[in-house]
Amino acid sequence: MTEGAAPFELASMIVAHDEGNAYSAVVPPIAQTSLFTFSDYDDMVSSYRGEKVRPIYTRGLNPTVRMFEEMLAKLEGAEDALGFASGMAAISAAVLSFVAPGDRIVAVRHVYPDAFRLFGTILKRMNIEVTYVDGRDEAAVDKALPGAKIFYMESPTSWVMEAHDVCALAAIAKKHGVVSMIDNSWASPIFQQPITLGVDLVIHSASKYLGGHSDVVAGIVAGSKEMIARLKAEAYPYLGAKLSPFDAWLLIRGLRTLPIRMKAHEASALAIAQRLQDLDIVEQVCHPGLANRLPTGLNGTSGLFSLVFREGVDIRAFCDNLKLFRLGVSWGGHESLVVPGEVVLQQKAQPNSAQEFGIHARSVRLHVGLEGTEALWSDLEEAIAVAS
Repeated sequence: MTEGAAPFELASMIVAHDEGNAYSAVVPPIAQTSLFTFSDYDDMVSSYRGEKVRPIYTRGLNPTVRMFEEMLAKLEGAEDALGFASGMAAISAAVLSFVAPGDRIVAVRHVYPDAFRLFGTILKRMNIEVTYVDGRDEAAVDKALPGAKIFYMESPTSWVMEAHDVCALAAIAKKHGVVSMIDNSWASPIFQQPITLGVDLVIHSASKYLGGHSDVVAGIVAGSKEMIARLKAEAYPYLGAKLSPFDAWLLIRGLRTLPIRMKAHEASALAIAQRLQDLDIVEQVCHPGLANRLPTGLNGTSGLFSLVFREGVDIRAFCDNLKLFRLGVSWGGHESLVVPGEVVLQQKAQPNSAQEFGIHARSVRLHVGLEGTEALWSDLEEAIAVAS
């Protein structure tokens, strides 16, 4: 953990709101309402003037959503946070709040595919240039950043799981006066707290580990009060991608078990990655935990990694003969999932772009769930025997 964020302290942050629940309920009630009424005319006027902060309409402020935002902000060591209806809504709002037509963004290579597509479609139509750099090459980052408005990071990155020294990269961005953002979905705040490393804004697809049960689609951005206020002023009310009260309630539930789940994902995935690395039919395993050391600030690894099979392996047979690992997108839930790179390369939306974020035709991405290491390893062994 980062300094000052021991596991028991993280757990206490997660349950900090329980003392004030209505009816002394151990689980917070849901404020499942679209609007809130006023006691009188003056109450309404003062609320609209901003003289008092209170819920008016759930698209702007809702008590259940606010509870989730405050819990996540504490976990990330941020001053504030803002919830969204999806991870892409969070990414879009964060980026669009800090750029204008003609601006330039620098991004590490191999970002999340739909973020890549956002940069190559909507931002391109706005005449916003995106320059991609190897996040491991700090000199290249330093050279690319002057004049940019945003430095957009993932660490580890999608599919190839390249881990960066986020602290060093954030310092370079700060030197050049560039707003730094990072997608922290892979590590979660349990294993990486980018705000403490100097990053300005932290983004999550809350559908992943924060929710943890594959039953909610959501996103969230955390940062300083000033920057979150900018999101609220520049993009949040107008894009309309608000987080619903019920989804926020599900996310609060997910946060309760986040530290325990992340440790279980980490242990099982690392054990499986190490065993796969020793197989002759596996050309490469992309898992940050297999390196000699993790970068500064990355204090653990999650359940998501990828591997590349050698020529001759029947990937279709491998996938079809898995029983516990199911074919499916996304990750971060209790279930184990597999996605073949060959299928992603055939995606209709900008099919050639998949090569830009590092997907090899013989690669397979695994999300190691909570079914148990030995059961999952047995499943992989049986499927590999059929495919090889």
